[in-house]
Amino acid sequence: MSQKTGAIFLDRDGVINENSSDHVKSWDEFQFIPNAIRTICELTETGLPIFVVTNQAAVNRGLMSVETLNDIHSRMLSIISGQGGKITKVYFCPHDNHEKCNCRKPEPGMLLQAAEEYNIDLKKSFMVGDAWTDIAAGRAVGAHGILLMTGRGRWNVATSWDKFGMDMSAAVDVADAAYIVKEHLAGRPVNTTDRLKNAFRMGLRSQEAWVL
Repeated sequence: MSQKTGAIFLDRDGVINENSSDHVKSWDEFQFIPNAIRTICELTETGLPIFVVTNQAAVNRGLMSVETLNDIHSRMLSIISGQGGKITKVYFCPHDNHEKCNCRKPEPGMLLQAAEEYNIDLKKSFMVGDAWTDIAAGRAVGAHGILLMTGRGRWNVATSWDKFGMDMSAAVDVADAAYIVKEHLAGRPVNTTDRLKNAFRMGLRSQEAWVL
């Protein structure tokens, strides 16, 4: 059996594309976040496989068909591939909260499925997302979580720090997260970036900013 490798897991909405309070239900509603495609190309160069793991309850809520969701992902992958990036596979959970499945984040089912199908060492992996549920899914299997401030991230900072403390990293966006991933791979683990520190200092009183 070939040696296991780490992987990079990306949430979709709020990480790759702009989030929507009413769900992204068609390709017309899908909008890439600035620099997301370029960053995926950059992460591809690390040699680690990249997976998208996304909660898509709009399917079981009757707001979107699986066929439409697959069309969105097919178009997304085609554009990313055309610019030199590679996403190995997209995993999605169609279930709503009340269905109590094992794949809807914060449950780690999608990560576990990828690990089984692609011989992934989850403890050498990264989970990048904009919600505490993303970080929790990664933490449940030993992956390093990186919380972004795009999408819902700014509203998930307090909850994430309360739940996980310093046992995660935080970044401005997926481009910023790529820096953290590469630093970890180089043996120089970091919990945040200068971009994020500067952004937070701008919103803090001078006597509060020292904590960053």
